Amino acid sequence: MKTLFGLLAALSVVTIAQAAGVSVINDDVHFAEGPVWYHGKLYYVEYDRNTVDTWDGKRNAIFWTKKGCGPSAVVPTASGEFLVTCYDSKSIGRISADGKDLPEITHDRDGTTFEGPNDFAPDHRGGVYFTCSGSADGTAIDGKVFYLAASGTITQQAVNVQNANGIAVSNDGKILYVIETNSFRLLQFKIAPDASLSDRRVFVSLDDLTKNVTHIYPDGVKINSKGEIYIGQNPHDPHAPLAGTIFVVNAGGELLRTLKLPSPGVPNLGFSPDELTIYVAALDQLDKPPYAGKLYSLPSH
Repeated sequence: MKTLFGLLAALSVVTIAQAAGVSVINDDVHFAEGPVWYHGKLYYVEYDRNTVDTWDGKRNAIFWTKKGCGPSAVVPTASGEFLVTCYDSKSIGRISADGKDLPEITHDRDGTTFEGPNDFAPDHRGGVYFTCSGSADGTAIDGKVFYLAASGTITQQAVNVQNANGIAVSNDGKILYVIETNSFRLLQFKIAPDASLSDRRVFVSLDDLTKNVTHIYPDGVKINSKGEIYIGQNPHDPHAPLAGTIFVVNAGGELLRTLKLPSPGVPNLGFSPDELTIYVAALDQLDKPPYAGKLYSLPSH
């Protein structure tokens, strides 16, 4: 087992290499999340500003806004629309391709409402999984996972997830990864041909991965074309050991490398189409509005 000094020393080697390529593409964001590249633009949300923004490689612009939404993720759909998780208004927002507000979705086919909609994971069927975090304080085990089929039908697929957060589908479409932030871990489920979930198990504990240096509060999760799993975090203490660190693991849950950013909170990330660049939504102000932060870009290797 590595000592704290040994672990930090090992991570610092990666930190030095990665920090050299970090660039700021927006230095004034208020709790940015969910960066996703689509049709030549990077789309991302600002929770505290209630906006979905874009970056076209030169400038940032507001694409959509809705007071009271509290967006935490945005995703393009197979139909050409966009979906946004409205954490505060407990709904799934819908946006036209040109940024117009469409009627929101407030419940599944059985009338189950959404408590804290959080993040999206598209699958290979034209559908989208999404998490609902549950109770706002994150202590209750009442988070859920829903599935929005290409037909528009929404079904509940998993319950009793503690502070359900980031979510991702494996490249072969057979595994769904779901973050339990306040349990410091990433779950996995088997995905059936009908999109239902089974065989729930713990994929990796972030505390175990880092030899229990401190509690790691995982947030977003993304998977590149090589099957490498990137896990962002949002620490409760800006000075916590390993704050600002993104962890990259393989399909076996083994640590491959880390990426270090200048900001302490690095909740979510996305890739450029060629995967040579990673975009990171980051927080400098962790615990109170306006949750000031930055949007970074950095080389993937």
